[in-house]
Amino acid sequence: METGVIKQMTQAILEVRNLHKHYPGVNAVNGIDFAVRPGICFGLLGPNGAGKTTTIEMLEGIIKPTSGEIRYKGELQGARFRQEAGIQFQSTALQDFLTVRENLKFFSSLYPHSLPLDELVAICRLEDYLDRDASKLSGGQRQRMLLALALVNDPDVVFLDEPTTGLDPQARLNFWELVNNIKARHKTVLLTTHYMEEAYNLCDEIVIMDHGKIIAHGSPDTLLATHFQDVIIELPERDFPEAAKIIPHRYLDKVTGTVEIITQDVNATLGLLIQHGASLAGLQVRPRTLEDLFLALTGKELRA
Repeated sequence: METGVIKQMTQAILEVRNLHKHYPGVNAVNGIDFAVRPGICFGLLGPNGAGKTTTIEMLEGIIKPTSGEIRYKGELQGARFRQEAGIQFQSTALQDFLTVRENLKFFSSLYPHSLPLDELVAICRLEDYLDRDASKLSGGQRQRMLLALALVNDPDVVFLDEPTTGLDPQARLNFWELVNNIKARHKTVLLTTHYMEEAYNLCDEIVIMDHGKIIAHGSPDTLLATHFQDVIIELPERDFPEAAKIIPHRYLDKVTGTVEIITQDVNATLGLLIQHGASLAGLQVRPRTLEDLFLALTGKELRA
């Protein structure tokens, strides 16, 4: 093994080596490998049934692999990992009738070392509802409290399992700021999400899984540059006359009547549109996005 590879592996906070998880009749995870560098946000993406949930549950120590290794700081996943990891699950059962403050104190008591309450409150911006019954919190407030519970033991690695599902755009943006603040504290974040914009804005590296295998791995910008050399032109169908339909296109949204044109030469395509009588008043030019990449790699069919 080359020296550079050895150095990269010793620097990883988490390593996955030839990981498999088999259920009767199903290979949920089928021989995946990756390493997570400390201090980054690492995204695990995939459509339903791709194996990402099974993978994250093995990384969290909730289920055991059929075969393969998970290493934390160079050691097989074990007691040290359990003390130094924090997990924000999609849903967490809390004690009824406890306030936010009481929940934080209760979870802090479960660890030999925990962050001071004031520090947790400041990190997750819980000051305004510390004494409110946890069951009375809004969606965004509840997610902030659950994040504080995941940070209560001052973990080195934090798992966030679809943390902004169901939140309104403002609450989602606020949560993104909290995640960036956690990264600024030199913590490693592992994120699963179905929101491609979220993955692009937060993740330094992503893995895209499908059918139990990794089909793409790298930084979002590097993956986009590798897979796409074109841009997308969108314009209302009403501005796209019959004569312009010689230009290759598709109807992006039949409800709103949006036409999409994929091109590597924007100037030439705009010239053709003008030549054939198209109006450019409602036209938009956008670069390829992580959502485009995700759909191109995994398909557009609805999964159960």
